[in-house]
Amino acid sequence: MLADETRDIIQKGYRRFLKARELNPRMGQKQMIAAVANALSHSDPDRRISAVEAATGTGKTVAYLIAALPVARAAKKTVVVATGTVALQEQLINKDLPELIAACDWDYSCALVKGRGRYACNLRVQQHIDALTSSDAGIALFEDEQPLTANKYTQTLYRELSAGLDDGSWNGDRDTWTTRIDDDEWRPLTVDRRQCSGGRCRYINQCAFFKARSDLEDSDCIVANHDIVMADLALGGGVILPPLEDSIYIFDEAHRLADTAVRHFGAECRINASLNWLEKLPRQCKAQAPIFADDNSLVEQLPRIQAGAEALTELFTTLYPLCKSYLDSRESGEDGYRFAHGDVGDAMRAIAVQIADQLSTWLGRLEVLGDTLNEALSNRQYPVAATDLELFYQQVGSWQARAEKLLSLWQRLRSEFVPEKMPLACWLRLDELSAGGSDLSINASPIKAAELLAERLWGQTYGLVLTSATLRSLGNFDSLRRDTGMPDEASCIAVDGAFDYARAALLKVPSDAVEGNQVVAHSRYLIDNLPAMFANHEGTLVLFSSRRQMQEVQGELPVKLRGEILMQGQFSNREMLRLHRERIDSGDRSVLFGLASFAEGVDLPGNYCRHVVIVKLPFAVPNDPLQEALSEWVENRGGNAFFDIALPTASLRLTQACGRLLRTETDTGSVTILDRRIVSKRYGMQLLNALPPFARDLNAS
Repeated sequence: MLADETRDIIQKGYRRFLKARELNPRMGQKQMIAAVANALSHSDPDRRISAVEAATGTGKTVAYLIAALPVARAAKKTVVVATGTVALQEQLINKDLPELIAACDWDYSCALVKGRGRYACNLRVQQHIDALTSSDAGIALFEDEQPLTANKYTQTLYRELSAGLDDGSWNGDRDTWTTRIDDDEWRPLTVDRRQCSGGRCRYINQCAFFKARSDLEDSDCIVANHDIVMADLALGGGVILPPLEDSIYIFDEAHRLADTAVRHFGAECRINASLNWLEKLPRQCKAQAPIFADDNSLVEQLPRIQAGAEALTELFTTLYPLCKSYLDSRESGEDGYRFAHGDVGDAMRAIAVQIADQLSTWLGRLEVLGDTLNEALSNRQYPVAATDLELFYQQVGSWQARAEKLLSLWQRLRSEFVPEKMPLACWLRLDELSAGGSDLSINASPIKAAELLAERLWGQTYGLVLTSATLRSLGNFDSLRRDTGMPDEASCIAVDGAFDYARAALLKVPSDAVEGNQVVAHSRYLIDNLPAMFANHEGTLVLFSSRRQMQEVQGELPVKLRGEILMQGQFSNREMLRLHRERIDSGDRSVLFGLASFAEGVDLPGNYCRHVVIVKLPFAVPNDPLQEALSEWVENRGGNAFFDIALPTASLRLTQACGRLLRTETDTGSVTILDRRIVSKRYGMQLLNALPPFARDLNAS
């Protein structure tokens, strides 16, 4: 039960916040504050879990912070807010939290935590600066890295980054650099946990990553993201973030939670890439032997590392034709080969046993080698130059990390098939590479997050809140509970929205619209009818379910109109939005053509978006191996894959897409759905009834 003192702090804080911001209380926001505070204060641990759907305009960030911070302090716990993206993290830590704490006159301390890959490694930066001054044309430090051409721009960028670290004008965080840094330029400057020597590094006192982490222990509120939470859970919890039992977790954008968990715990192996790496590794070991000749213990380890890599090379060589035979047996038009029911068969299982056993032994040897090098880093009398020692330590760390990922996959593939158990999705795919050629990938992934989260999250934290503008599918929380495995005792509530939907917006379905599954006719309809839907001086967002259809339609539109369209893929998403706003601000017409990532999280208030056009009902791609495996499992258990999976998922996505229209209480506009199935099919009414209560014209002319 919520203690009177804590309730008083929450109520006073909310009144102060409203007064400071000159706002009126919102019913939905008050409902959410009460729901979060009461759930987190429950005496029964199983009931300290709550899902709160709060529509755009509710002010859910303020609601969950005002409720959770005082409850956490009373219980001596830390609040961990996990957002869907790094951009939302930045907004919370730089704007939302400071403004709220100041308005409420509270004294909570906050810290931001990002993945190690968002921070430059000071040592790696220096290593690349040293490489730039050498005679090498490329600046890859290891043979198994992709060489980075040391063009003038790259040289200038790296020197500027290094200078920023040296003089303190830059903190090493990628997101705080003044200009955009491409992935290919950034990746060489980072390390993973296996490549980092921690306290033994000569740059430990300047380390951007450890400086960022130093504030966590004393913070009342930590702002993370979903991926960091999953990484922490994979390590057992309490490694990157505070111990689960000492934390109250709040998952913002929680409709992504299940998908993020499934994606994070998936595993992949690219055969040719793995072979190339393993074939180079013995040469790299031989190259190190003369450098470390005075360390007998280390030199004796290198031949065993070489032998392990050579044994794995032989196994991977025999693996390729077996996998290729499966791909050759697929039916025409299929992108890959999926193992039915997750059963990879005796032949694949037999080689998986051999690879997993060899990898396990080899990984143990790599860990011993890594420990030997780590100890050497703290020995000032060690007879090898520090620069050589640091480089080899990082290289061995990269080998360990790669071996661990491979072992994760092959341990799964070696498991005996158990018909009663929820299967993995296992599939093969031939991937075209950007540099030319192709590679064969083997994948294994859980098909649902429920078991993962039940094992690692539910019941482990002190308290937990899920929130988003869209948590319900088809008007209920059944899919959320099923997909995430939330305990039955957890509460679920949808609070009142802030918009008068019927007055603000009109939902239209043209009477001559074509059903979206009639592919050719539907695309022809779009080409003929879309131009008339784009108003002058106002923004339009057109959402596609297929990149191919989006490109086809754009290519067939009049040349003048194509010049007013910003299509996803032509620019970065951020640049598209910047150009779009610039055009609207100048009084010009601008149309955005986007895919799924533009159907959620995009904020275009006012004239930036007066019309959302949804060209097709957002059903999942039918040949996606994860969806196929899940559907197969549901059908085998007597369920209906369409009504149990496809329809609820489409309902959630459709609601998210419609949510792009109204972003503030003064916004107005229309949503047009160009897929006649929403009125011609029996399930269409279920989809319509789950949408916000817009005014409707289902036979628009």
